Amino acid sequence: MTGLAVLLSLVILGVLVARAAWIMRREGDARPRGTRSGEGCVEIRSEYFSGLGGGNDQVTRIPRDPQAYARSFVPKERKMPWKR
Repeated sequence: MTGLAVLLSLVILGVLVARAAWIMRREGDARPRGTRSGEGCVEIRSEYFSGLGGGNDQVTRIPRDPQAYARSFVPKERKMPWKR
C-alpha cells in the first residue's frame, strides 16, 4: 500500500471511531438492553425458507429468570479430565 492509501484508511477509521463514540455518548442508557427479570419465557421465532422447497422454522424460548438462563449453559453431565 502506498503512503496515501494508508493515510486515507487511517482518516476513515478515525472518523468511524469518532462517530461511534459520539452516538454511544448521545444515547447513553436511553435504550435499555435485554428484557426485565421475572417469570416465564421470551420466545424468539426464526424462519428461513429458501424458495426451493427447503427451509427451517424454529422457536427458541429464553427464560426471564437470570439464574435459569445461566443454568442453561451448564452441561447436564460435567466431564472432568482429571477424574476418570
